[in-house]
Amino acid sequence: MALTADQQQEIDAARAAEGRTRRPTVSALESMLFQAIPVLDHGFVRVIDYMGDDAAIVQAARVSYGRGTRAANEDRGLIRYLMRHRHSTPFEMCEIKYHVKLPIFIARQWIRHRTANVNEYSARYSILDREFYIPAPDQLAAQSAVNRQGRGDVLEGDEAARVLDLLREDATRNYDHYLDMLNEAEDGSPRDPGRQGLARELARMNLTLNAYTQWYWKTDLHNLLNFLSLRADAHAQYEIRAYAGAMLDTVKAWVPMAFDAFRDYRLGAVTLSAQMLAIVKCLLAGEAVTQDASGLSKREWRELMEMIGRDAG
Repeated sequence: MALTADQQQEIDAARAAEGRTRRPTVSALESMLFQAIPVLDHGFVRVIDYMGDDAAIVQAARVSYGRGTRAANEDRGLIRYLMRHRHSTPFEMCEIKYHVKLPIFIARQWIRHRTANVNEYSARYSILDREFYIPAPDQLAAQSAVNRQGRGDVLEGDEAARVLDLLREDATRNYDHYLDMLNEAEDGSPRDPGRQGLARELARMNLTLNAYTQWYWKTDLHNLLNFLSLRADAHAQYEIRAYAGAMLDTVKAWVPMAFDAFRDYRLGAVTLSAQMLAIVKCLLAGEAVTQDASGLSKREWRELMEMIGRDAG
């Protein structure tokens, strides 16, 4: 990802500005403010603003004055208790705002999380950049034979090369037609002074879904962690998972105690149904249990066996 000189100048100016405050700040996140964390080929994530820290979570849970005098290990223990028992409101006391540049097809998947404030770059008023997401060769995969939402084996050789050529060709051709319909060159000058050109809000419909858009996305920590628990998961689509990974780094810098609890109780944890727990207890007692007698579907049985590292057969 390459930033333009103007973009880098804007970031440098934002990072150079300082102001006095009485509110809590987090030095590790302050050092990341406004910086563009590269994602995919042209995308990025930037932290624009935030409110609260680990102490704000603890303070809200205790409804106390000030930052308190309890030891750090007590605060850590409380945060882990809150995370373990899914108490949400203390985590809602922290908020963060991101500037994200992402492919349109990922933005449409992302927007399904309806628990944030979003303001997207408008192609009704502005012209989108000539930037398209082209997957790396190792991300070109066939449709999975067992998962309708997932990928299977990676494409190779001539087939992979043909797909990449088609992606580039379609995106480039459609963008050229987009500019032609607008009757605007990339510098904004008229292509043909004798034509009016199509309105921007109509011309944009010709763009491919791998074109990049941008938005500001503001949410509280509770809903951010819900987003990350789904989108940082190994089953999530690779492209949105790449953004989730970058955002996890910012959460770790911002609220390290909450991040550790989230990693242990959400990212690295599994959920067992009452039936699954009963089966695990039987197995620990040395009893033999089969899928047919378990009361679980074949899929549930397979998932349980994967969780505990046993052969599903």
